Amino acid sequence: MQTNITNAFDRIYIINLNERKDRRDAMRVQLRNIGISSRDEKIEFFPAIRPKIASGFASVGARGCFLSHLNVLDDSLTRGFKRILIWEDDLNFSRDFNRRIDKVLAELDQLQWALFYGGYRMNGAGGRGYDQCVLTIPATQAIETTHFLGFQGDAIASAQRYLSAMLDRAPGDPNGGPMHVDGAYSWFRRSNPQFKTLIAVPELGYQRSSRSDIYKLAWYDRLSVTSTIVGHCRMLKSRIGQFVR
Repeated sequence: MQTNITNAFDRIYIINLNERKDRRDAMRVQLRNIGISSRDEKIEFFPAIRPKIASGFASVGARGCFLSHLNVLDDSLTRGFKRILIWEDDLNFSRDFNRRIDKVLAELDQLQWALFYGGYRMNGAGGRGYDQCVLTIPATQAIETTHFLGFQGDAIASAQRYLSAMLDRAPGDPNGGPMHVDGAYSWFRRSNPQFKTLIAVPELGYQRSSRSDIYKLAWYDRLSVTSTIVGHCRMLKSRIGQFVR
């Protein structure tokens, strides 16, 4: 079964480090699972950034993730896109994605919104156990993770300016300085309550277990022998997770 999601957005960006072929290949599998070709003109594997220094961020990876999202916003503005999706390369789609996505897209067409989270964490919990299609989230509610995030209209340019301003501030600045990008988006939403945020309920996608590019690697990810074993274990965990969700 094929999804209509590519028709609903001007561009779907998949943020991926060039050296993370494992994640790129996994995303191609995920796309096939929902009936989309990775060669679809609306799908773009967007090169992530790996900076050399943290420069005020919690880690080099956190800065890279922040800059990668900012570059996506820059690119979409340059190309005149009005509605975009940002997928990170550790995204797994829910097993019922194709069954629910058309209803979600219909709601997005009927409602006014600026940000849309297809996957998320809020206070450590997700949106499972409910079936409301989409739900409005208050601007004051922090939302964790950015693996499945949409922008529409003026929110694209406004978020781009907001994140760019954060780069010029010192860590801990009361107006918002360098931080993890999910926190930056939550600050942006709180500072701009006119931009309505919707979430899919339950989630349409969740983060796959894989070696982190943001946090310091554990010892078993730094050793070649154990990293291979752990990689296979994560793949198995991901497949089991898809089966039960």
